Amino acid sequence: MAMAKRIKLRTLLAGGIFTLLFVGLVMRVYWVQVVKAEFWTEEAMKTWNASETLKQERGMILDRNGKVLAADAAAYTIAVNPKLIAKFEQEHPEWKMADRIVSKLHNVLGTSEDKLREMIASKKDNGEYRDQREIRPEGWKVDKNVKDRLDAFREELRKITGIKTDVGLYFLEEKKRYYPKEALASHILGYEDKEGNAIQGLEKKLDEELKGSEGYIKYQKDGARMQLPNGKVEYKQALDGKDITLTIDEDIQFYIEEALRAGYEQYKPISMTAIAADPNTMEILGMASLPDFNPNSYWEKAQDLSAFRNNAIQSLYEPGSTFKIVTLAGAVEEGLFDPNAYYKSGSIKYSDKDKPIKDHNNGVGWGENGMITYLEGLKHSSNVAFVKLGYQMLGKERLVQYINDFGFGQKTGIELPNEVSKPFSLDWPSEVATATFGQGKVLVTPIQQVAAVAAVANGGRLLQPHLVKTISDPNTGEKVVTEPTLVRQVISPETSRQVGLYLEQVVSDLKDGTGRVAYTPGYRIAGKTGTAQKVSSGQAGGYAKNKYVVSFIGYAPVENPKVVLYVVVDEPQIDNAGGGAVAGPIFKEIMVKSLQKLGVEPKLDESETEASKDESSTAEDRNAVLTANVPDVTGMTVAQALDRLTQGKFPHGVLGKGDKVLQQLPKGGSVMPTSQRIYLLTDTKTGNVPDLTGLSLRDALEMCSLLQVTVKVEGEGYVVSQQAVKEDDRWTLHLKLAPQDQDDAAGEEPDGGDGSPEDEQPSTDEAASD
Repeated sequence: MAMAKRIKLRTLLAGGIFTLLFVGLVMRVYWVQVVKAEFWTEEAMKTWNASETLKQERGMILDRNGKVLAADAAAYTIAVNPKLIAKFEQEHPEWKMADRIVSKLHNVLGTSEDKLREMIASKKDNGEYRDQREIRPEGWKVDKNVKDRLDAFREELRKITGIKTDVGLYFLEEKKRYYPKEALASHILGYEDKEGNAIQGLEKKLDEELKGSEGYIKYQKDGARMQLPNGKVEYKQALDGKDITLTIDEDIQFYIEEALRAGYEQYKPISMTAIAADPNTMEILGMASLPDFNPNSYWEKAQDLSAFRNNAIQSLYEPGSTFKIVTLAGAVEEGLFDPNAYYKSGSIKYSDKDKPIKDHNNGVGWGENGMITYLEGLKHSSNVAFVKLGYQMLGKERLVQYINDFGFGQKTGIELPNEVSKPFSLDWPSEVATATFGQGKVLVTPIQQVAAVAAVANGGRLLQPHLVKTISDPNTGEKVVTEPTLVRQVISPETSRQVGLYLEQVVSDLKDGTGRVAYTPGYRIAGKTGTAQKVSSGQAGGYAKNKYVVSFIGYAPVENPKVVLYVVVDEPQIDNAGGGAVAGPIFKEIMVKSLQKLGVEPKLDESETEASKDESSTAEDRNAVLTANVPDVTGMTVAQALDRLTQGKFPHGVLGKGDKVLQQLPKGGSVMPTSQRIYLLTDTKTGNVPDLTGLSLRDALEMCSLLQVTVKVEGEGYVVSQQAVKEDDRWTLHLKLAPQDQDDAAGEEPDGGDGSPEDEQPSTDEAASD
């Protein structure tokens, strides 16, 4: 009985417990599914739902002919697995896995070995080794060639260890901004840093247009992380950024940078700047400033802030005599400039209280007793002539009006960030007088100078300069075209024509013209030199001895301008620096190549043709005159091509043993001296390099590229010698400035129309200007 009673009690107790548990379970289910249903549904959705970001492509930046200047490209971040490497070190010390990886990453990436060992031994806060550690910054978003080198190394590790999968070295696929032309147009483009931030240039200014927007896909998944077939899907398409086509011509941009780099090496200035534009639309064809940087490796110049300064829009200069064009245009427009009227050159005392202003030839003047015409004064770049025209004839009010009307003292509005401008006021007679020839209170940027002279060239219309030709949306096909923007009519078309004829004589008068170094047979070039003495940075103020900003500005052809070009050199390190001697040859090289690129052929008149036959003329003169179109013989048989080149009197060379011309250099359609050798490539496996003497750096590199020959370059300019380097069978090309550029600079007299001043006070004769 007692046993049965105990069994019954135990049964009741167990039943009660189970009942209570069941009731508790029911209550819990009720609590979860009813009371807290909303909360737990949201938690479940987090588990079921998956989301992936769809990355967009940043818009490309292209030159006017569709050549890519900036685009997204594949990149790779190098990472290691500290946990796995530590395991290898413990289980297989003979592999020396950590030492091998450290040594290779150090050699390829340049990261210090101590830093790499620290990364490979990286641990979490709990003391466990990390599963992954990225090698930053050196291994962050590296190019494919770096990744390929390390990938080959990873394969070596697999062979050494016998492991077919993970050896602790990874490549994380990413994207980065890539600039295929390296430093070309770097100040225009700016760059995107590795964090994806747009910095400087058009990358920053047009970031909203370029960046696009991310998309996403959201879907429901099961426990195996597979998408549920009937689950809810939410999708937003990624929108790629808009493509920006610039007004820049890649070839003209190259001509500018090639010439500037040669000059930078020769004169070692603080900076050099050049801008080329179409004066009829103010489309910028090329713009460069040195020093510069490579946007693919912008961090290498992080300590040199001058490399990131775009002097074309961010530097203010006293312009010197290039500014005389403004005074001249105003005087012609007002009917005050009589080219045949005489005045006394040498010096002028415009005020009883101020010292006289002297001409740059030490105040001696020109002609008999200093008497010359105003046109001769323009060609000599006489300061006295322009004080008379601007200070005495135009007067302060009209002079200031023309300076304002030509756009000085105000930003141009070009599509670049950080453009500067400085308002001016001419409060004293000395300030008005010196402003007439480009010294004193009126400070200008190179882009302002270009816009103003373009107005003189194009019929008197001041146009807003611009770099963006079109903006295209790849998502909709919409294209926005930038049209020329007229700011104001400054002078009449007739004044524009007359000023062009006067400025042409500054270049074409080979005896007196300060711009004669830019004379090129077959091309009518209007131009003006400038040599402005710099203000002293010392406490005494005034102007510094032997510190100048020299420049050359002009346009061509005078009868139908296609290019306006400005070259400015800040503090060239040579004696008697002048705009003609220093900036002139650079201007000439860029201008002639640019005109040829635009299809503007030289038009030789009878005197220039006869000069080519004159035995007394120099070889340089004859070569300059004898120019012709290079015929396009690509695709012809070798015999046909040689016959065609012989008709044009071009010397030629055949590379390879093929029957047809595959490529030629220089390319067909180029305007070249008939002394230029034309190379015909008939076989891509020639295995050697012909005599490249006389070719430009660009043509020499292109030739070596065609022949698939590795080349090492030393110097800038034109090839003057070449020799084989034994190691790796490479050719070394020794380059320097073309002899004709050196002759031009050396042949000009020290003053040469660009003479320096005698004293240091900015308000009188001491303000230097050629």
